[in-house]
Parts: sequence; structure tokens; C-alpha cells
Amino acid sequence: MIQLASTDSAARSRDKLSEQVYHRLKADLHEFLFAPSQRLSEAALAEQMGVSRTPIREALTRLRDEGLVEVESKTGWFVRPIDFDRIDQLYDLRVLLELDAVTRLVQAEEPEQLLAPLCQTWLLPSGERLRDGPAVGELDERFHSALVKAAGNDEIARVHDDVTGRIRIVRRLDFTRDDRIDATYQEHARILRAVLQRKADQAKMLLRAHIEQSKAEVRSITLHTLHQAQRRRTA
Repeated sequence: MIQLASTDSAARSRDKLSEQVYHRLKADLHEFLFAPSQRLSEAALAEQMGVSRTPIREALTRLRDEGLVEVESKTGWFVRPIDFDRIDQLYDLRVLLELDAVTRLVQAEEPEQLLAPLCQTWLLPSGERLRDGPAVGELDERFHSALVKAAGNDEIARVHDDVTGRIRIVRRLDFTRDDRIDATYQEHARILRAVLQRKADQAKMLLRAHIEQSKAEVRSITLHTLHQAQRRRTA
């Protein structure tokens, strides 16, 4: 029994270390501390973080599954290049999925009940709104995810979650400016009110405009952030 307990404790420690390495690498990728297409050495990362190569490899495998890095059999790991054409296509798919959700919600028997948690978060006076960019970014992601899930089609929600994960690296940059935070609150509130009033055409118009504006903003901010990161690396 003592040996089993010791083994179990060691396994938990390894899992905790792997999780820490994963979050560290993911944060570095989100901050563009690694250049797109940059090769990632397991040995160098392990030395930098003071760990063995096993948690590094486990973290990189998870990040590959999330579309942040790539692996080639003969050359190793690379930071995945940012493909704006692919991102635009994912945003287009996201629009279709969310427009379908809005249509379903407008036709639902009690949209007020389905959307009550979202109303509590987004229909707030300006003085009660969050100002922390990363926190608002997480809330924004939950808003769109909850909107789709409330519509009641689990398969559409599953596809939407996958799309959300694949654009997360650029989407999170949309909340680095105060004006974009304010716009997110205002636009979410208008979408919710239109759905609750069963104004399908207006709700869909507002939702499409909201997502298209976000897509344009993240492209601009991503290019600026990449430029700044390149300047830091060459300074």
C-alpha cells in the first residue's frame, strides 16, 4: 500500500509539472515570443525550463492538437505560421453557426430563460463592466459559446467549440484596447435584446457585423503584434 501511494503521488507530480509546462509554452506562443515557423527544440526548452524532455514533449503534443505548433518526422517541432486565409475561413464558418443559433433562439418558446445567464453578464451599466482585457476575452468566448449551446443542437455546439479553439490565438488580441472592450459589451447587449424581442433579422445583422468587425480588428492587431515581437527579437 505504501508503494502504491508513493507511485500515485509521483504520477500526480508529473501530471502537475506537465500541466505547468503546457501553460507556460502556450502563454509564450500567445505572446508571440516564438516567431511563426520557428523551430522548437525539446532539449533547449527543457534546459530553459529546468525540466526533462518528457513534459516538454507532452505539452507540445497538446499544443499541436490545438493547432499552435506542428511536428515533422525528420526536423522536429515548429511554431505554426499564422494563415490569415485559414483564419478568415474559420471566422466565416463561425458566422454561419452563430446565425443558425440566433434563428433557433428567436423561435424558442422561452428565450428569456435560455439567455438569462448571458443577460446577467452583459446587460450591465458601464460602471459595473470588467476592464481587464484577458478576463473580458474569456467572457466573450463564453458568450458566443453559450449562445450556440442555448440553441440546443449539440453537434453544432461541438463544431463551434472546435472553431473557437482554432482562432483563439488571434481572437484574444481583440481585447487589448479599452475601446474594443466597450464595443464588445455594447454589441453583445444589442444582440441579446434583439433576440429577446424576437427580431431575427436585426439580431443576425448585429451578430454578423460584430464578428466581422472583430475579424478585421484581430488581423490588424495581430500584424502589429508580430511586428513588435520581431523588433524585440532583433533589438
